[in-house]
Amino acid sequence: MATLRVYNISGINLAVQPLLHKEGDLLRSVNVENFPIGAKRKRPGYITYLGTANGSQVNGLFNWTRNNGTQFWNYRFSGGLLYSSQQGTGAWTITGNGTFSAAGTITNAVLEDTLCVSDGVGSVFTSTTGTSFTAASASPITVFLEEYHQRIYAAGTASNLFWSNVGTPTDWTNDSSSVLIPGAGKLSSIFKSADRLIANKNSGKMYKWDEFDLVDLATNLGPTSALAIGDIEDYRIFPNRRGFFGYGGAKPELLSNAIGRQVYNDAGSGIIGTTFDSLPAATHQYRYYASIGTITDDLTNETINDAIAVYDFQQNDWWNYKFANRPTAWLSYKDTSGNEQFIFGGGSQCYQIAGTATSDNGTPIETVIEGVVHATTPDLDKEWREITASFNPGAQAKIQVAFADTFTRAFKTWVDIGDTKDGVVNYHFPQGSRSKLLFWKVYDNSATARYNFYGLTIDYDLVQRR
Repeated sequence: MATLRVYNISGINLAVQPLLHKEGDLLRSVNVENFPIGAKRKRPGYITYLGTANGSQVNGLFNWTRNNGTQFWNYRFSGGLLYSSQQGTGAWTITGNGTFSAAGTITNAVLEDTLCVSDGVGSVFTSTTGTSFTAASASPITVFLEEYHQRIYAAGTASNLFWSNVGTPTDWTNDSSSVLIPGAGKLSSIFKSADRLIANKNSGKMYKWDEFDLVDLATNLGPTSALAIGDIEDYRIFPNRRGFFGYGGAKPELLSNAIGRQVYNDAGSGIIGTTFDSLPAATHQYRYYASIGTITDDLTNETINDAIAVYDFQQNDWWNYKFANRPTAWLSYKDTSGNEQFIFGGGSQCYQIAGTATSDNGTPIETVIEGVVHATTPDLDKEWREITASFNPGAQAKIQVAFADTFTRAFKTWVDIGDTKDGVVNYHFPQGSRSKLLFWKVYDNSATARYNFYGLTIDYDLVQRR
């Protein structure tokens, strides 16, 4: 009898054909996270955050912390109205002169302790109080704002990149000018990286600006959604129709090989094309979260409704979340104690992700971890004998297996073999469990304590060819 040990559980790997998988590569990973390294833990749930304001869908979230380091406001944009919550605990209150276009997309930047916002339809508005805004005279209509070298830069609705006077975000007349960004498409976003301003067009073209020279980065792999540009230590992560890319100052680099078949595939069941232009995303504690909509990869043919793609920057791993409420905006911020908090808008309500929450505001969290083993002999039959799996004591998950010679979903019949409440569990496979491939699955659908899954051992007999 031979033994196979799987104790280094990684992320989804849909790029390498599964018969070449490392032990521990996953076909599916839904609502679990990497913790500790090499193991999986059920993700945290969430609770409500403040009220519903005007009852309209939350289409934008951002934070402004004053230079004094003691005051901050969280903002939500819904139904064309901009609301603020002082210190992140006060009720949502509509800001003075905070009526914008309901069809617009809110953008913001800060210069000299002055908050600037715009909706892509009207002027730039500024605030020094956090609760009331004033239109900046002669400011351009802009789809994206960014502070760079003591100026506010504004991406215009076509291809002009504007900037304000030095140190004066309200002055768009004196020492203010613009530069035309050439090439196909119009400006969609701007961001800073490696002490340069990067201007992005909706064609995927990217340009580097240093106040003097404009450099064409000679790429079409720029961000497609202005709402989905994450930032981890000056490293930007964003979506493109070819995948998710990272940018650190040179050229965009592909990060999403592992989940490429969720982005686009031959069945046309990846991310819907129009979703690329407006999907929201954010970074929080070295992870990138992107709301990618309903997807079906063409390997497992399993569908995830309202999927969230999660990228672990430190471990270069991908997995999926699915919330009970579809995120339409994200925000990571520091509270009054300096603790990092993560909130999102789902419908008209905002929610706070909390490690102590075991449900999605009362809705059970359904988890799935699925892998396949072939014991380095995918061409030979195996008589599967028993499985030993390691969890934390009291875990609520269950284990399933499927015996098959193919990856075709219709030929996989899942069999429950037991629960995991004892922590380390051992089960014998049903008599006659013979196949070339063994699919295994850990799953639960509960609102109870989170579980940890550390790995499994499988005993089998190899059936040699005659």
